Amino acid sequence: MINGVTNRVNIDEYILNALKEDITSEDVTTNAIMPEARQGKADLICKEDGIICGLPVFQRTFELLDDTAVFETDVKDGDFVKKGQVMGVIKGDIRALLSGERTALNYLQRMSGIATFTRELAKELEGKKTKLLDTRKTTPNMRPFEKYAVKVGGGTNHRYNLSDGILIKDNHIGAAGSITKAVAMAKEYAPFVRKIEVEVETLEQLDEAIAAGADIIMLDNMDNATMKEAVRRVAGKAETECSGNVTKERLAEIAEVGVDYVSSGALTHSAPIMDISLKNLVPVE
Repeated sequence: MINGVTNRVNIDEYILNALKEDITSEDVTTNAIMPEARQGKADLICKEDGIICGLPVFQRTFELLDDTAVFETDVKDGDFVKKGQVMGVIKGDIRALLSGERTALNYLQRMSGIATFTRELAKELEGKKTKLLDTRKTTPNMRPFEKYAVKVGGGTNHRYNLSDGILIKDNHIGAAGSITKAVAMAKEYAPFVRKIEVEVETLEQLDEAIAAGADIIMLDNMDNATMKEAVRRVAGKAETECSGNVTKERLAEIAEVGVDYVSSGALTHSAPIMDISLKNLVPVE
């Protein structure tokens, strides 16, 4: 249905669960005013400028309620849309249009907001070698949609979940006893094709991670001067990632430091929604 990280999961299951959350037994309002099936249509209208994302999810929400539903649009995910623009028309059983409206818009607004916010931050890194990454700081049961939205906005996905890669963080180091021990155990346990990333907070930890043979080193909450020294010490022995206290204003400075990646949880946990409405619903013959 949609490309990228969402290929690995059953999107219908996610959408159905969201619909069940909103319709536990029936849509009592819709059933009261529309007791019989009747075809209708409604306009999908953008109420602010931004990057649209989630149109296939919007469409699929109505299809799961009504297999005759049709969404007509010339817009695609990743397009820039403007306030007041009619992005398409959804047609189908009026009962499905009414019952699915909120769930469909929730997906579309959230995903478009993330794509728009990601695009704003990604622009700060244009022409730089540093890539913008997301994190696992996603809304529960929204991860496939939110990570897809990051890609549509011009960002890059970090690991999808805990099964997707090795990232040794402070509490893992505490549990293992040291960075050296944690990396050694990860190398022994995981296939050799797996990269091992280690989070460090000091230059002393950095030196230990380099000596232990980490493939990627995450520089956590370091100021620019410390990160610059860290990149110098790494000297190509590992890839580097900046994380923590990443703001739009700092991105250009971070890129100048020379890190390979910069990750920001804000892409998914702090992006505002994009204002989108479904209006002008009318019956059709």
